[in-house]
Amino acid sequence: MKTLPLQRQEESNRVTVDCAEGEVSVYTHCAYCKHCAGVVVRRRMMPSPVPQALRDIRRGSAPDDVMLNAAMMFNTLIRDGNAIECTDDINEGFRSLYAP
Repeated sequence: MKTLPLQRQEESNRVTVDCAEGEVSVYTHCAYCKHCAGVVVRRRMMPSPVPQALRDIRRGSAPDDVMLNAAMMFNTLIRDGNAIECTDDINEGFRSLYAP
């Protein structure tokens, strides 16, 4: 597992990381990537809430708005965090959570 530091652009509120594909947005790529294990907030790794929400929805044990809540929680973690924990040790790049 690798740690990718967050790169913030204050003037546009854009947050990026250096992925195998190059510099990508955390909000549009990492949040929905199979390789995103979580967000490092200070010295603690907080697991990404999006994969668990997706599993619950697929099982039918959660309403659809759970995904919206998970996305909002991920955004909050990014706001407070300083790095992404990524399991992409072989540099595959982005892999969608929605793909089979």
